[in-house]
Amino acid sequence: MQPMRVLHYPNVWLMYNGEIYNYRQLQKQFDFHYTTQCDGEAIIHLYNRGGIEFAARHLDGVFAFCLFDTEKRKVYLGRDTFGVKPLYHVIKEDGSLSVCSEVKGLMDTVGDQLIYRIQRVLPGHVQIYSLDIQYRASLECCESFHYVGANPVYNITTTIGEDVKTNIRTLLRSAVDKRLMSERRIGCLLSGGVDSSLVTSLVVDLAKERKLPYRIQTFSIGMEGSPDLASARKVANHLGTEHHEVIVTPQEAIDVIDDVIYHLETYDIITIRGSIGMYLLCEYVKEHTDTTVILSGEGADEVAQGYIYFKEAPSAEDSDKESRRLCKDISMFYVQRVDRMSSAFGLEIRVPFLDHTFTNYYLSLDPALRAPKKGIEKYLLRSAFEDMDIIPREVLWRQKEGFSDGLTSPTKSWYQMIQDFVEEEINDLAVQDYFINPPLTKESLYYRRIFEGFFSGQGHLIPYFWMPKWSKSSDPSARTLDSYKH
Repeated sequence: MQPMRVLHYPNVWLMYNGEIYNYRQLQKQFDFHYTTQCDGEAIIHLYNRGGIEFAARHLDGVFAFCLFDTEKRKVYLGRDTFGVKPLYHVIKEDGSLSVCSEVKGLMDTVGDQLIYRIQRVLPGHVQIYSLDIQYRASLECCESFHYVGANPVYNITTTIGEDVKTNIRTLLRSAVDKRLMSERRIGCLLSGGVDSSLVTSLVVDLAKERKLPYRIQTFSIGMEGSPDLASARKVANHLGTEHHEVIVTPQEAIDVIDDVIYHLETYDIITIRGSIGMYLLCEYVKEHTDTTVILSGEGADEVAQGYIYFKEAPSAEDSDKESRRLCKDISMFYVQRVDRMSSAFGLEIRVPFLDHTFTNYYLSLDPALRAPKKGIEKYLLRSAFEDMDIIPREVLWRQKEGFSDGLTSPTKSWYQMIQDFVEEEINDLAVQDYFINPPLTKESLYYRRIFEGFFSGQGHLIPYFWMPKWSKSSDPSARTLDSYKH
């Protein structure tokens, strides 16, 4: 039941979304007396023990919360390290503060008054509003702090040694293990790439260890001739999962673009392209299976330098800088994709590659170790699982394929299909009154018009279009890069 309140602390009210993986550890560590079975209750107890920063720094999980202290007359809005769970807010001139996990929930609040700009709470931050005696918020009474430091204070139970590759395997396995916390059936999105395949293999192994009473279901999607479907099939056969393949047509993909943008709440080109397949796949999972918690491989490309353009980096230091930038902004692109597409159908996707402990360790390694080697992206991650036989070798060393690219056959990409479609829909690329990220292509204009129809005046919610660095390409698709191997 939300808002949540614990009888011991009647002044504190909590609204919360997410999963706190260490809530039982916190209970033992601080001798908390929980009154519910909800993992989010830990936030209230931590806050009352040491304040909001103390609370935020002890949470290991993904979360967005709104905590209201009636005694201090303060509202705290907090979000997890990578922004896996979304949180938006808007304050009006009359002091009314509105908070929601999605933009669409605030559009009635702002109405046609474009002076009210919906803002996102930044990942790894807590936003604080002080209220007056009538419980009105004021921009002058607003502050925020970044609680994510180099050394998080939550307990780490995983032991690491001196061997880097062993540590990578150990920490990733631990990241997957803690995300199996669920009373509902667990499955995996399996694209056939190295990231989702590694996660799936660890889930299958841990499921056997835990003696879960069901086979792990895996889910793949593609059009006829899709390389992802073929690769995912190999992995599923290797692991013995209950595998589901969803075959879609170009028209089926085009038909859901409006729905995708409505749920996705962005006009970014590559994010929309990749979300179309995920939307259709999540729809299938909801309608045809009883799996509700799904693990996925998102985050590996940002943390482990998996995008093809990393091979063009001038130096390992440049690669490191770009990797950290991508991690900082991931909430607006690929994390937003997995969260919104799954939420549209009441599913929950969990992303072990964005685990606190794993990412802290991986990003602490020498940049030279993490950079691509021998023309292969994510070389360190792949080599850590060499000789383990947990996934087929050809999949372990398979070249990075974007989700929207792998959806279609190599002969005609989704990129080309969508270009053919928008060519008929958009007669010209006339100058638009879009002062933020003006569309430069017909495809971009098509998406922007749909976005503005749903979220008028909120174009500032993405600061830029996702594009590969160190490239002359004018399109974010990997298949447009010189370094892409057909």
